This record gives sequence, C-alpha cells and structure tokens, in this order.
Amino acid sequence: MAKVSAVEKNKRRRKLVAGQATKRAALKAVIMNQELPIEERFKATLKLAALPRNGSKTRIRNRCEVTGRPRAYYRKLKMSRIALRELGNFGSVPGLVKSSW
Repeated sequence: MAKVSAVEKNKRRRKLVAGQATKRAALKAVIMNQELPIEERFKATLKLAALPRNGSKTRIRNRCEVTGRPRAYYRKLKMSRIALRELGNFGSVPGLVKSSW
C-alpha cells in the first residue's frame, strides 16, 4: 500500500486540474495565437505562470485504484501489475487467465 498522504495529494491535484482546465486552456489559446500583439500574449503568459503549479495536468500521477502504487500501472485497468495478479488469482478479473508452467 502506498502512503495515504501521497494518494490524497494526488486526489487534490486531480480536483484542482478539473477546476482550472478551462482557464488554462483559454490562456494557452491566447498565448499560441500569433495574430495577437506580443504584449497581450506576454500578459497571458504571466497570468498562466501565476496559477498554481498543481493545476497542471502533467502533475497528476497515475496510481493504482486498489493499492495506490504509482508504478507498473495499466491504464486500461487502472491498477498496478501486482494488484492485477492478485485479483486474477482469485478470479475477480473477468477474462483474465493466469498462465503457469
């Protein structure tokens, strides 16, 4: 199991990203628009830099839904390889057959 504080921190980041997504997208659109004057684009850059860093989507860490493990994460199943193996052994994952030789 991962530290509870790390999992909770990631949940807070997800909530912050969801709340600021439209504001960030609007500022980025202004920054990337080459037709606008450079002063206006620079002001938008400063506003974007003033927003909290944890509001950026790249700050979110993919974590296992079962254990909170941050590594060996399968996106399709939203769990780590270890949790997948354990649940597969118990027959909890439909369609998963554990191979053994």
